[in-house]
Amino acid sequence: MEKGALLPMFYLPPVEYFTILNKNKPDIWIEKEEHFPKQTYRNRAHIYSPDGLLQLVVPVVKGSKVHTKVKDVKISYDFDWQRLHWMSLQSCYRRSAYFEYYEDDFVKFYEDKPAYLFDYNEQLLTMILKFLKLPVTLAYTQEYHAQYEQLADYRGKIHSKKESDFEQKTYFQVFEERNGFLKNLSIVDLLFNQGPQSVNYL
Repeated sequence: MEKGALLPMFYLPPVEYFTILNKNKPDIWIEKEEHFPKQTYRNRAHIYSPDGLLQLVVPVVKGSKVHTKVKDVKISYDFDWQRLHWMSLQSCYRRSAYFEYYEDDFVKFYEDKPAYLFDYNEQLLTMILKFLKLPVTLAYTQEYHAQYEQLADYRGKIHSKKESDFEQKTYFQVFEERNGFLKNLSIVDLLFNQGPQSVNYL
């Protein structure tokens, strides 16, 4: 019988990720020993821009894409992606009800320059869990296993390139009148639009 869930560490994870956390708390395991897979939410997030879906990508140091453990992947600062991400978040969510409420906490992540992607994502996740008031204690894998019998394995199930079968209730989105409701965006979309009510939504 499954007891808890195994999840990857994502950058500003999608809403589905947090519904899994909420449903399986407190037994959550985070995969730390897997090889870094390309083109996944581990280093990208989807937000709602005036033109529809916008993808934010955290660049990683060349060579990190081949047989490098996810915990050892380094962030690249060859171009100022932090400025780009922060300007995108501002332009997409400045009109939302709660952006200013969280702004000072988020902006720090676009000023500091941490070395490792896993650590960066972990710090963001810890902050977001605090905002959501989700009582989740994260445990980390110590070695890689292809399969787990005791855990629901979500490592390959939430993917930026695959349509999710996640059933999601609608909530107000800033640009909804232009492009309709976009589902399973980054948790920041829910947070900036719903604020403290986000946990009730989950």
